[in-house]
Amino acid sequence: MTITQLEYILSVAQHKNFTKAAQFCHVTQPTLSMQVQKLEEQLNIKIFDRSKKPIQLTGVGEKIVLQAKKIVAEAERINDIVDQDKEYIGGEFKLGIIPTIMPTLLPMFLKTFVNRFPKVKLIIEELNTIEVLNRLHSGELDAAVVVTPLSLENIKERTLYYEPFVGYIPNNHRLSNKKFIEISDLNINDILLLEDGHCFRQGVLNLCKALEKNSTDKFKLESGSIDMLVKLANEGLGMTIIPYLNTFDLKKEEEKNLKFFENPAPARKVSLIFNKNELKIQIIESIYETISAVIRGAIKFQDVNIISPLSDIHN
Repeated sequence: MTITQLEYILSVAQHKNFTKAAQFCHVTQPTLSMQVQKLEEQLNIKIFDRSKKPIQLTGVGEKIVLQAKKIVAEAERINDIVDQDKEYIGGEFKLGIIPTIMPTLLPMFLKTFVNRFPKVKLIIEELNTIEVLNRLHSGELDAAVVVTPLSLENIKERTLYYEPFVGYIPNNHRLSNKKFIEISDLNINDILLLEDGHCFRQGVLNLCKALEKNSTDKFKLESGSIDMLVKLANEGLGMTIIPYLNTFDLKKEEEKNLKFFENPAPARKVSLIFNKNELKIQIIESIYETISAVIRGAIKFQDVNIISPLSDIHN
């Protein structure tokens, strides 16, 4: 059994096609197929059910793939050890970013990072927090940008910035005449929310937790994007709450609908997270410094009240 064979079965499992897997691994399809078959013969099992279209993992194949991910990830750490010893900033780095952060943060720092560190091959995926944690655990991600605190034993959190919540309130809304809004002004019944699964949605629910007992649930409308929430609010379907960086993407005529909270403003803590035994520290430090530098000019708020992104809160 070789690392190369394990890499091949991981590629087939991902692409569910031997030809595409071979292209991904930059080898011929017969070479890849022969190595996968050789491993199956050595183990005396079938990893893939080739009778299915697309190709599917067998029951034992699923278990083998899970273990193969760990083995390949650990093997790659040898290169990381060498790079760390040489203080080399380069190589492949896999970064996850959650959906409510990716559209606003990525354009702010990516070009600067690529120009400063051209030897780093940055692979970025948009993933929710659960997917991020699963992939960090399996070694499929090197780091991620998420909302914290998560307070997990093996995960290190480095705070990047605090991003205030901002009310988006159209002129036909009951709060449109207020200069500043307070948490007590909110009514969960007329707040447009993101779909379940977004941590920003949970942050808004936690913000309104004390008000939930007054909810009549007479109207419920959810969306998968913050841009859509703004459009729905413009149609008079309620107000919404958006992260501060999203205010930069509003049209000029929409900016008048922004209402800031009285201090301390509710906010989310955005952090760079990674495994405590992560070896690509030079790249992590480079990403941290790049984001911190560009964000300092965008967010100057200091007096904030951090809202938990977790659903299980007890205060």
